Amino acid sequence: MDKHNLTVLDGFILLGVTDLLELRAPLFGLFFVVYMVSLVGNLGLIILTKIDSRLQTPMYFFLRHLAFSDLSCSTAVGPKMLVNLAVNQHTISYNWCAIQLTFFSVFITSENLILSAMAYDRYVAICNPLLYRVIMSRRLCHLLVAIPYLYSVFLSLLTTIKIFISSFCGSPVIRHFYCDSLPLISLLCSDTREIKLIILVFAAFTLTYSLLIVLMSYILILVAILRMNSAEGRHKAFSTCGSHLTVIVIFYGSLLFMYVRPKSRHSFDTDKMASLFYTLVIPMLNPLIYSLRSKEVKNALNRTWGMCANILFKIHCKIH
Repeated sequence: MDKHNLTVLDGFILLGVTDLLELRAPLFGLFFVVYMVSLVGNLGLIILTKIDSRLQTPMYFFLRHLAFSDLSCSTAVGPKMLVNLAVNQHTISYNWCAIQLTFFSVFITSENLILSAMAYDRYVAICNPLLYRVIMSRRLCHLLVAIPYLYSVFLSLLTTIKIFISSFCGSPVIRHFYCDSLPLISLLCSDTREIKLIILVFAAFTLTYSLLIVLMSYILILVAILRMNSAEGRHKAFSTCGSHLTVIVIFYGSLLFMYVRPKSRHSFDTDKMASLFYTLVIPMLNPLIYSLRSKEVKNALNRTWGMCANILFKIHCKIH
């Protein structure tokens, strides 16, 4: 294979979701709807939890940042994938590839850690309800989202810089529908052991740390719920955790399927399906889960809709 440095070329070629022409139009329609639902749902959740006075609690503060991470993660990947499907344009410039990898890595990692912060918040709410406001202070809440963002930015820049200061050789084809670290590493000419070790160590640490917090929090929550004498109290506690627990199972289930399962000869197509799930489908599902399962969010939506309708009615009356 002739070796050449890709830094002198225009960029890379993304294989995309499928190479079958007859599937591109229906897949474009499907993923366009998925992305738009994700965009509207997460943006709506961010605005709603910001403006509604009854949603100014630690739980909805974390939910707002989860929605922001979901929105940013899907936006880092979705628009470029849709363009590739619509116009059969699979090239991506060298710089845009680096930017896409950076932003995707930042927000998929931060989402992981924010979910663990939400699990700790639910533990405090159920196991220490009288001290909830004291423990989950504004300062602690800001700290529990600042640390994930700072850690995610550090890790993302570390891996992206390590990859893109290396020499690429061979075919510029990325076997994926977006610029991900592992497909890019397979194109490197230089020794990849260091960068692979960095990714492995940090990925294992992040996943283990966040899963440990989630598991410990929910074990303690389950113990506290089983000790409750009131059936109504147990039901209220379960409903408080229901939305977050559903999101946790879907998110970590897809990640574990992606990274823990044994490799097979069909792993490329399977990897793409798993990646589509946690880059586009999960960001769409999360706001729907919280909106459908949370009475507080439903009530806030009704109040906001009523307020908007009232404003529009007054404007209409003034005009006419």
